[in-house]
Amino acid sequence: MMKRELGNERVRISDIAEELGLSTATVSNVIHGKTKKISAETVKRVQEQVEKSGYIPSMAGILLAQNNSRIIGIVVNDHPKYEGRVLEDAFIAASVNALSKEIDLAGYFMMIKVTTQWDEIVRFASMWNMEGLVIIGFCEQDYKKLRDAMHIPFVVYDGYFQETPKICNLTIDNYDGGYQVGNYLKQMGHKKILCLSDNFTCMDSERINGCADAMGDILVHFMQIPIRKKERMQFYQDREGKILEYTAVFAVSDFYAIELIYYLQGKGVQIPEDISVIGFDDSPLCSYCIPALTTVKQDAAARAKNAVAILQNLKAGTEEHIIVKSPVKLVKRKSVKKLLYRR
Repeated sequence: MMKRELGNERVRISDIAEELGLSTATVSNVIHGKTKKISAETVKRVQEQVEKSGYIPSMAGILLAQNNSRIIGIVVNDHPKYEGRVLEDAFIAASVNALSKEIDLAGYFMMIKVTTQWDEIVRFASMWNMEGLVIIGFCEQDYKKLRDAMHIPFVVYDGYFQETPKICNLTIDNYDGGYQVGNYLKQMGHKKILCLSDNFTCMDSERINGCADAMGDILVHFMQIPIRKKERMQFYQDREGKILEYTAVFAVSDFYAIELIYYLQGKGVQIPEDISVIGFDDSPLCSYCIPALTTVKQDAAARAKNAVAILQNLKAGTEEHIIVKSPVKLVKRKSVKKLLYRR
């Protein structure tokens, strides 16, 4: 009889081996499908006892033993601007949600790691024998170090680096998104535009430059806001009068756009009657804030589908694309007012 009763303690491989008078190695090999050197009779005995005992195998052990983990890792940079809540950010959450669906459809498992250190990514991937990685939010030198330190395929969301073999950069047309914003504001009669971001590099600079180019000879101004929320609130308070001199604000993320709307409404400012606001990303909150936020939509589902397909192709050695740029689309809602006169 088994010494461990079902329902009380988990049955182990050693329990099955003891019951059958076999070595744990033999039982383990049968469970993991390594039966070439094991007799058919022994395989049958082990399989019957496994079923009878209610043994629950460790999936991690089986997958690692087969040298085919079927695990895709998602690594997100825990940048200080997220203040320890990176997975709550609307863009990150939408990206991870879309990746989860595509990874599951492709028959893989997903594991997530939040870190600021590139070398932790190497240990993470190696520990779990990962099939591939999707990396979000790191910088150029980190990607190059990762490429030199590990051999599994990985794709990058919104990376800014020169084309590098075996690294695929999945980005969006940030410049065109900004251009669509500027063109729309111009059509709506706006003559004085303010752009808000916590930096003027990479994707944010592309969005702002696109907006400025679309406005033509109409001057577009830029304010760099603090990364920390407490400091941003003080920033808005100190510059409230200056901000309200503009007819429209283009915040380079929905988060900053909605936060600004919330702040201004708390001060009695009406949106869009007193000032118009546009965001970027089209996160779910855009439809629920009041007024509903005009923004630029990027397709998280399409990017996730590309990510999984490209990882598979990179592993097979058939992927040729180094940069994949997806289109974006302006979504018009209620946060922009049409001006019939110069303000």
